[in-house]
Amino acid sequence: MEWPALDMLLFLIAAGFIAAFIDSVVGGGGLISLPALLIAGLPPTLALGTNKLGGTLSSVTSTLSFLSSGKINGKLVLALFPLSFIGSAIGTYTVHLLPSTFLKPLVVCLLVVVLIYTLLKKNWGATASPRPMTAWTKIAAGLCAVVLGFYDGFFGPGTGSFLLFFFLLLGFDFVGASGNAKVLNMASNIASLASFFLLQSVHIGYGLPMGISMIAGAFVGSRVAIRHGSRYVKPLFIGITTILIGKQLWELLW
Repeated sequence: MEWPALDMLLFLIAAGFIAAFIDSVVGGGGLISLPALLIAGLPPTLALGTNKLGGTLSSVTSTLSFLSSGKINGKLVLALFPLSFIGSAIGTYTVHLLPSTFLKPLVVCLLVVVLIYTLLKKNWGATASPRPMTAWTKIAAGLCAVVLGFYDGFFGPGTGSFLLFFFLLLGFDFVGASGNAKVLNMASNIASLASFFLLQSVHIGYGLPMGISMIAGAFVGSRVAIRHGSRYVKPLFIGITTILIGKQLWELLW
């Protein structure tokens, strides 16, 4: 197993901590961790798989942190967890059969809709007002879990934003939406990581040190979110979603 040089090791540890700090709250940590692995010299496919190792450790830590604070609806996420897992496994397998770049224009449009809706709804997510779980709501929630799991395995950018938005629509406040979103994100990450391991596309020497620092970043980030609530989570969500839109537009146009 090859380990990075000391300077690169420190760089990956720092990048992993920052990425997980952000990702633990609103997603989007891949904006930092994936480019860091590419800078470290890993080829794209290996970087994607190695990034999933860190992302999985980060999402597990965030989930446990939010769970201990009572911010997670256990009954709901237990029902949606296997759907997200299955969707992600299918998505990760499909990406080896079909190119995923055709999704970029659609993703940009959807992220813009999410951002505008959040900005227009001034007090949205400030307090929790759960919707009644009717039969249609349950069907829609299950379908969303499968689709977003598939999307995370197939393409990925913006998954955290879409999951958080999904739980906001169900009536959670920003902190509750963030906590429940991390559970489904953990499911899709585990499925995707298992697929990457089977394809031998995970570099343990680079992924493990970064993953350990991401555990620390995820713990600190989730605790800060729980302590400061929606007044901290909402601006971060808007900021990361805006950056994601900019990044996708840049790649689409140039």
